[in-house]
Amino acid sequence: MTSGGKSKPFRFGMNMVIPDSRPVWVEKCRKAEGLGFDVIGVAEHLRMAPPFPALVLAAEATSRVRLNTFVINTAFHNPALLARDAAGTDLFTEGRLELGLGAGNVKSEFEVAGLEFPRAGKRVDHLEHTVKELKRHFADEKHRPLTVQQPGPPLLIAGRGDRLLTLAAEHADIIGFTGTAAVPDGSPLVAADAAEIEERANFVREKLNGRDAEFNILSHFVEVGEDRRAGLEKVRGFLKDSHTVEQIAELPTALVGTHEQIAEQLIAHRERFGITYFTVLEQNMEPFAPVIELLRGR
Repeated sequence: MTSGGKSKPFRFGMNMVIPDSRPVWVEKCRKAEGLGFDVIGVAEHLRMAPPFPALVLAAEATSRVRLNTFVINTAFHNPALLARDAAGTDLFTEGRLELGLGAGNVKSEFEVAGLEFPRAGKRVDHLEHTVKELKRHFADEKHRPLTVQQPGPPLLIAGRGDRLLTLAAEHADIIGFTGTAAVPDGSPLVAADAAEIEERANFVREKLNGRDAEFNILSHFVEVGEDRRAGLEKVRGFLKDSHTVEQIAELPTALVGTHEQIAEQLIAHRERFGITYFTVLEQNMEPFAPVIELLRGR
């Protein structure tokens, strides 16, 4: 069930990760909107497109889709400057921005940027400070940055740890689950199993204490085909055999089978985890798109 206790309609996001050229970027955004996606997201990683200008360009190329930073590494940002950039993006996209935030977890990117990689608690401290400062700036009637959405763009907060998800339950409009297991700080991420994701969703639902929030997850793997077993085996190879085929079949991060089978998987995931907002990577945009039509109104 969802955080509000009943099924919500689905939303579908497409996450852009390849900068390409301006014309190719524009064409991909137009295609995502034409295929029925509800949200275009832009990741914040080094050597990828900078999220805010990329989303302004996406807005120029489209008319309907929401636009999401998926997600900002808040450890790289001063909160006041982030408030300015988010507000300007909301203004120039005519109120279509969803501001996605995370604590940052890719140690190598801090090293490339010449920045200290703080321990996890310090990064969550900064995320919490950033969220509170953003809300303060957006609520300041005298000095607030100009936004279309009042008092500011909706917040998505993504992560997996208790403290971060507690923060998300208190402040976020959208809560993003990483679909990863607990690993030592700074280590490569490992896929969680379905029971772990369910536990995290239940943890957040309890912390929400009746407050409504949308649940999101990034489905890293989309394998469309008639032979579902073969698709699951392919994903198992990507995961370096860390999961059985049966475990992968339950994951909301792996959508495998025919379009009809994937649609039924998403309905089951909505019921089990409360997730109604699914994001796929841009290389899966066209293979996944027919599922969107199958689930409209369901």
